[in-house]
Amino acid sequence: MRVALWLLDSPRLGQTPGVKRIAGNLLKQPARKGCVQAQSRLGQLLCRDCGNTRDRRIGYELLRQAARAGDRSAQQELERLSR
Repeated sequence: MRVALWLLDSPRLGQTPGVKRIAGNLLKQPARKGCVQAQSRLGQLLCRDCGNTRDRRIGYELLRQAARAGDRSAQQELERLSR
């Protein structure tokens, strides 16, 4: 998970679609296991960068789970999406 977060937070690497895909794949397993930080980051990634409705719905649900657990960035992202 640390590698995925490092990739996403890297100013140069974090903007490329291939790197986002790799980071998303690395975040899936921890998010499924209930890691709030992974749920938040993967949810943001799916809601912001995916073009299909199914992935956005999954991302929104991950953000909701993370927000319920108290993750502030997930709460802010949900507020932004609901406008």
